[in-house]
Amino acid sequence: MNSNITFNKDFDSNTVYVMKIYNADVSKVWDYFTKSELLDQWWAPKPWKCETSQQDFKEGGVWLYSMVGPEGERHYAQVKYGEITEHRSFDGVDAFCDDKGNINEDFPQSKWLIGFTGVDEGAKVTINIHFPSQEAMKQHIEMGFEEGFKMGLNQLEDILAMR
Repeated sequence: MNSNITFNKDFDSNTVYVMKIYNADVSKVWDYFTKSELLDQWWAPKPWKCETSQQDFKEGGVWLYSMVGPEGERHYAQVKYGEITEHRSFDGVDAFCDDKGNINEDFPQSKWLIGFTGVDEGAKVTINIHFPSQEAMKQHIEMGFEEGFKMGLNQLEDILAMR
């Protein structure tokens, strides 16, 4: 049974706020957000899967990955990492791109801040996603982001429950 996900859309500040608590240690949940071989297990909503092309988890480093569909279709994206505080938080800029990491300017980039806090129930993950405009935020949500992202977060919960 998947626990609740808080998913708030604030169109006044062009920000999406997501919060979920996992019944696991912060360090373990951190690994699932920062190591490509673990991210690939849950980041894409089924039946899609995530495949990392390259990842350099450090300030200024990039995670280049693709979402691969059931028919073999591929959509590339990347996260350029900003500030990283081990087992506490990291931020980055998310963008659609091609397989070489060239950014697709037709789609707005978003700034992500992901925080990890130990709580009685386990690890609380908070995700703030800031968009450059209200239109950019609406465009992202209309592409099915909320449903897809919630599916991924719940898939991670299922994986952690089996470990």
